[in-house]
Amino acid sequence: MAASRIAERKLRDRQARRAQIISAARRIAETEGWPSVTVRRLSDEISYSQPVLYAHFGSREGILSAVAIEGFQELGVALAKAKRRSKRDVSLEGFASAYLAFASQSPALYEVMFSLSLNVAFADPATPAELQFAFAQLMELFQDQGSRLEVLSELFWAGLHGLAELTRTKRLPRSRQKERIKILVELFHCRAEQVP
Repeated sequence: MAASRIAERKLRDRQARRAQIISAARRIAETEGWPSVTVRRLSDEISYSQPVLYAHFGSREGILSAVAIEGFQELGVALAKAKRRSKRDVSLEGFASAYLAFASQSPALYEVMFSLSLNVAFADPATPAELQFAFAQLMELFQDQGSRLEVLSELFWAGLHGLAELTRTKRLPRSRQKERIKILVELFHCRAEQVP
């Protein structure tokens, strides 16, 4: 009995350290960018030795991958909430707005999820559950499309990601974002209905 309580406490402590490291990495990245997130900097920031950080994540990339995976869970939750709030006729528009709001409100998190080179598997049997959960929210929008389900989901995601990145990098003005979303959804509805 005492051994199991000790094991449970050690597991909780390990999970708390892991969460603290991820939180510190996110905080540094949001204010200073991902190049500032180093094992040494994190070690100084949270007062754990570098070997402790390596024991949890193996490398700096392991820390960034853990942040990205956490971000996909948060994105999936945000998209699921958007779908629940939307009526059937405007679900694509509400979904698109929620996706772009997530990217805009958490630019460093979005960057690590999609723009940094990480060893996180996409569209693979080894894809983490958090990524699958986020993509499932997207696929549910097109569940009536049969064999085109995955491709339509990927294309809509690609359109949203393009808008998010082009807006984040100031290639597109934010002032026309609502208009772009509306037209993307209209075009997507037209094309999805016409393709056999």
